[in-house]
Order: sequence, then structure tokens, then C-alpha cells
Amino acid sequence: MKFRNLLAATAAISLAASPALAQSSANVDRISAPVAQDESELQGSGILIAILAAAAVIAGIIIIADNGDDEPISA
Repeated sequence: MKFRNLLAATAAISLAASPALAQSSANVDRISAPVAQDESELQGSGILIAILAAAAVIAGIIIIADNGDDEPISA
């Protein structure tokens, strides 16, 4: 009975302490990555935005042009 309680207490302490130990060891060898000044990560996204805008306009036109007479075919 005492051995089972000792195991439960040890498991609880190890579960409670593991995040703190992992966090303290993660900051030891942290090195930042070099940043290039002349390159843009958003290069070429203007075309993607234009395609999405055109698709939104076309979808809006289709929704507006629908006259709403969707009567059921079956009697």
C-alpha cells in the first residue's frame, strides 16, 4: 500500500516538473537565424490576391444573377 502511494507521488511530481525542466533546457543554445534584407517573403502574392478578387467578383455576379425560381421538379 505504501509502495503504491510512493509510486503515485513520484509520478505526480515528475509530471508537474517536466514542463519546467523542458523550458529551462530549451533556451541554452538558441541562435537566431540570419535575415536577408533584399528578399521579400510576400513576393508574387499580388497575382494571388488578384485571382482571389476576380473569383469573388464572379461569385457575386452569379449570386446576384440567380433569379430565385428554384421550384421543385417533383410533384
